Amino acid sequence: MSKTILITGCSSGIGYDAAHGLKAAGWKVFATCRKEEDCERLRSEGLISFQLDVADPASIEAGFNEALARGRGRLDALYNNAAFACPGAVEDLPAGALREIFETNLFGLHDLTARAIQVMRLQGSGRILQCSSVLGLVGIRWRGAYVATKFALEGLTDVLRLEMRDTPIKIITINPGPIPSKIRVNSIPHFERWIDWQNSARRDQYQASLLKRLYEPSGKKDRFELPASAVTAAILEALEAPNPRSHYYVTKATHAAATIRRLAPARLRDWLLARA
Repeated sequence: MSKTILITGCSSGIGYDAAHGLKAAGWKVFATCRKEEDCERLRSEGLISFQLDVADPASIEAGFNEALARGRGRLDALYNNAAFACPGAVEDLPAGALREIFETNLFGLHDLTARAIQVMRLQGSGRILQCSSVLGLVGIRWRGAYVATKFALEGLTDVLRLEMRDTPIKIITINPGPIPSKIRVNSIPHFERWIDWQNSARRDQYQASLLKRLYEPSGKKDRFELPASAVTAAILEALEAPNPRSHYYVTKATHAAATIRRLAPARLRDWLLARA
């Protein structure tokens, strides 16, 4: 019988590639999306897909129960992938913007994680993979809200990993670096809703930098960019290795960020990041 995995945020990017890649590797994949039209598209591609909006507690409960029903009460793995960004200077972020992004990027993820642990304890095994980021290791300008959620996820997951050492459940962090996705395009509505850049003290900086990146992308690849399949390969290794690592760093940029965070003094780290 195929092992089962529940994946959130499968409409595009990393989640989409992971859903197809794990299915090809023999996993029974429950590829969930926030919108039903995306689920319909994935079903037409041969995936098992149903709605699960990690910002909606009722949708989390319904989606998780659907996965259990389709897996006959068993869930071998959970990959918490769903997340979004709200770009803008930290001083311009309303508290409501932070509440909204934490609801998806951390609180909903935690709800699913706690539910999965209950099932995995009963069945005596399981793996939980958390999709962090290079921005869970280092911060860069304009990304404060997203960075805050990923730093929080790193800390919460590290403690969970320590606490679960006396169980057969493995807790693993995936840290992608630059990967082609729709996160920039999907961030625009959040930026437009929350960031009053026209009245910001940094208006000129917005016009010279962030607005061009959001609305006039150059189309050039990041020098360290890898395809989403590189993340899928790391996910498969984390799922199937007898003794998985605590973190899987994907792209040279993420390996470098992990080294900088571990070894560089704070002042040097800030200097390096200011020039990134």
